[in-house]
Amino acid sequence: MSGRKQFDVGAALDQAMRVFWQRGYADASLDALGSATGLGRGSLYGAFGTKDALFRQCLDRYASIYGAQYAQALTAHPGDPVRAVEAFLDVTLSRIADPSVPAGCLIAQSAAQSPTLKEENSVQVRALLDIQRQRIRAALEDSSADTRTLDELATFVVAVNQSLAVLSRAGTSDAELRTVARLACTTVADTLARAASKDVTHDFPGQSMP
Repeated sequence: MSGRKQFDVGAALDQAMRVFWQRGYADASLDALGSATGLGRGSLYGAFGTKDALFRQCLDRYASIYGAQYAQALTAHPGDPVRAVEAFLDVTLSRIADPSVPAGCLIAQSAAQSPTLKEENSVQVRALLDIQRQRIRAALEDSSADTRTLDELATFVVAVNQSLAVLSRAGTSDAELRTVARLACTTVADTLARAASKDVTHDFPGQSMP
């Protein structure tokens, strides 16, 4: 049919996403993107617009793939926020251990390059990190901790998650990464336990905890 694209747009986007993921925005040249997707510059521009527009589409595609996995993990353990965080970090550890995808994380890679990105791209990266924080924050609601504590824990878990991606690109072993994740879950558990202890003390003033 006249005007019909002779390539799989979704597959091309996946390949472009891998280039940005592996190389970062700055080093993802049009030649590299064209080689990965099998498209010439004209076809790339025609299908996706500018390099910046393609980059943002790749960020969205990455977020849709792994965001769905994160959301499922965080909602799979209602009433158990620590287990939810553990499942969330397991998604990252499983992706890091997957030899079929580049090391690290496209969002973490892009966040590290934010000072060199155009404002619109940086805004999208920050928005995706905030979505991640909001999902974690919602999973932590199943606790008696105060709002400030839950906000701080959500930010902490996002920071740990991004750190796992960065460490993996530096060659940190799976065992060491899992130790980081385990200690992070312990920190979350201990913080929530202290918050619960304070609540009990407030409910029964003058009585000490056993």
